[in-house]
Amino acid sequence: MSNTFGNILKLTTFGESHGLAIGGVLDGCPAGIPMDIKQIQRDLDRRKPGQSKLVTQRKESDQVEILSGIFDGMTTGTPIGFTIKNEDQKSKDYSHLKDNFRPSHADFVYEKKYGHRDYRGGGRSSARETACRVVGGAIAKQILAKYQVKIEAYVSAVGEIKTPADYSIYNIANAENNLVRCPDDIIANKMIDLIAKTKKNGDSIGGIVTCVIKGSPIGLGEPIYNKLSASLAGAMFGINAVKGFELGSGFAGCMRNGSAENDIFDIEEEEVFTKTNHSGGIQGGISNGQDIYFNVGFKPVATILQQQDSVNKLGEKVVLDGKGRHDPCVVPRAVPIVEAMAALVLLDHFLLAKTNHIQKSY
Repeated sequence: MSNTFGNILKLTTFGESHGLAIGGVLDGCPAGIPMDIKQIQRDLDRRKPGQSKLVTQRKESDQVEILSGIFDGMTTGTPIGFTIKNEDQKSKDYSHLKDNFRPSHADFVYEKKYGHRDYRGGGRSSARETACRVVGGAIAKQILAKYQVKIEAYVSAVGEIKTPADYSIYNIANAENNLVRCPDDIIANKMIDLIAKTKKNGDSIGGIVTCVIKGSPIGLGEPIYNKLSASLAGAMFGINAVKGFELGSGFAGCMRNGSAENDIFDIEEEEVFTKTNHSGGIQGGISNGQDIYFNVGFKPVATILQQQDSVNKLGEKVVLDGKGRHDPCVVPRAVPIVEAMAALVLLDHFLLAKTNHIQKSY
């Protein structure tokens, strides 16, 4: 199984939703970098369950315990090991799934691929594992901040309720001021109402997280098989429930003429830049120094508190009653996960980069 992410900066995670703990090892981290454990915990708190009425009420403190790799507040250059204990499992809520497959979950394909599965909360395929990615990403974000690289994400859509397309009109930090993590307070309240209504009906709804990377140097990524854009897309599709990724103007740009879509070059004080940024900061798979921005689409949570037709291991038709504690919409808690995966990708490419421009600038 593929439990390791990255090339030079490698994150390996372990654990299941209802096991004793989850955790990981982040290897390849440079030595001598100041590391604030409280900042790592803050990102975990943004992801943890039970933080508001809009998300699953599973109560987990999600306290990270650093086992190695950080000493006296500095990275040592050795593998950073960490664990997060599972504290509030209700495995009995999943006993009805031992022989039955939930629609649109990994249950059926997992059973067919491995012949055996942990049906409690989805086991290894549970989104509980993403807490480990948030730890790795929070470390990467602190390293990137040394080079004036900043990564922020926010909820830009829940169902049909959307923010305006241009992220630049917002102070993205304001997204942390409301339950849904949307920087537009008026739209945020509409999103909150929609999620609450959806939850009351025992249903779920999808949405979109927008991520912005500021301060990326020119030259990250390769022109063919290790494009920065492809790495970001792959990282985002590795997050549970992700169904879509679009960079820059995305699919809307595909409907326009080249004369409208092309990013025209200009120069000012010997610095080359583009007048527009439809490319989303990446051209030919390589960062161009402009803001990198992209959208990540999340499907509605597959578990709903309604009856659904399904099948069991014997190939018989069954009717499943939705049980357990689940998010009616994942996007508010997905924001720090998207940031984390973007940080891991960017730092990995940063460490891979050998061009004179990047060495000179950074």
